[in-house]
Amino acid sequence: MSPPTSAPHRITPRQVAAAVAGNALEFYDFTVYATFASQIGAAFFPAKTPFVSLILTLATFGVGFLLRPMGAVIIGRFADRRGRREAMMLSFAIMGVSILGLALTPTYAQIGPVAPLLVLVWRLGQGFGLGGEVGSTTAFLVEAAPIEARGLYAAWQGGSQNIANLVGAGVGLLFTTFAGAAALEAWGWRTAFLLGALALPFGLLLRQALPETLHHREAPTKSQPQATTLRAGAPVLAKGLALVASSTVSTYVFAYLTTYAIKTLHIPTIAALGATAVSGTCGLVGGLAGGVLADRLGRRTMMIWPRLVFLLATWPVFWVIVDRHDAPSLLIGTAILTFSSALSTSAVFVGLAESLRKEVRVVGLGTVYALAVAVFGGTTQPIIATLVHVTGDPLSVAWYTVAATLIGLIASLTMQETLPRPETIEAVIPTV
Repeated sequence: MSPPTSAPHRITPRQVAAAVAGNALEFYDFTVYATFASQIGAAFFPAKTPFVSLILTLATFGVGFLLRPMGAVIIGRFADRRGRREAMMLSFAIMGVSILGLALTPTYAQIGPVAPLLVLVWRLGQGFGLGGEVGSTTAFLVEAAPIEARGLYAAWQGGSQNIANLVGAGVGLLFTTFAGAAALEAWGWRTAFLLGALALPFGLLLRQALPETLHHREAPTKSQPQATTLRAGAPVLAKGLALVASSTVSTYVFAYLTTYAIKTLHIPTIAALGATAVSGTCGLVGGLAGGVLADRLGRRTMMIWPRLVFLLATWPVFWVIVDRHDAPSLLIGTAILTFSSALSTSAVFVGLAESLRKEVRVVGLGTVYALAVAVFGGTTQPIIATLVHVTGDPLSVAWYTVAATLIGLIASLTMQETLPRPETIEAVIPTV
């Protein structure tokens, strides 16, 4: 490993965009997959009932999460030894190829059982690549950002996923409005995935020009005790696992809103897609606001209070949506929940990153995220779909979300504050 050098130059907006491109591609993929779940099910998982087809589609979506922890460990160790940029290039390439492969896979009617097997392979590849993506890019943003603005820079990690949700919702709305049901099943959903795959060459080109932050000086301070090994960081990683798991459940509940609104509440498709757009907009605004506040008020403060508000609001908001089952209640409720949930996102990731030294930052942060998403991201949508189907109670979605949020709130209360103090900032910013 090269010896530490001086602090990196301030990165440009273009470089921030290149860093978060992978996260954006991930959530564009998720939004498109959730939006066109019925069409994907018809193409690859024909079944006697629409429910079975939907569950098979969502389960295959969840299978992709199984390789995330492996990707987090393998690509994470690579990032902690060789550099953030090379790891980000690798993970982004794997993700892009997997999306392209899914879009080009023939249907079950064309090649039989080989079709769902190929879909499974692409989802596993996607999961492996994504396992190494979040840790590498979050570490890069925290290390490259001005120390007094780490929260804001890291907020673009979540902001990118909300922009991707907006784009995905827009694509879904466009195809749903101007293409008929037959066209959506024949080529509409494939075209949506191919549009995402177009980001592959541009993302790789932009990432190639990113500065490397692994070897830049990062002074340890008494006010910010940081673990230099995974064993030393085990307590904070355990808390981080609970925090990320809690947020993951909320994220994938929001991602399922389109299908939930259409299939369960029988709200018109246009309104349901509008909820996805509202979720992306409010998540973006809330995430960036939360990043700014995390730099002002502290990481721990912004982990606790927004989560408490979200906890108290979840059941009443879902009750109104289910009771009224109309577009205004769905859109307003979605806005309230996504904004309050997004406020804590940046604080969680920056707080975890600041609790680990560079030697284990990517593998630690990435593994926590991958485990949480593997267990809860891949299972949330099938679980809530099954709960609604078995119980006949649309509010079972709310109860599941409340339980996960409560676990995250308890974990946030045990976290230590890592916001750099004035003397800390002076210690790590080189004099000119």
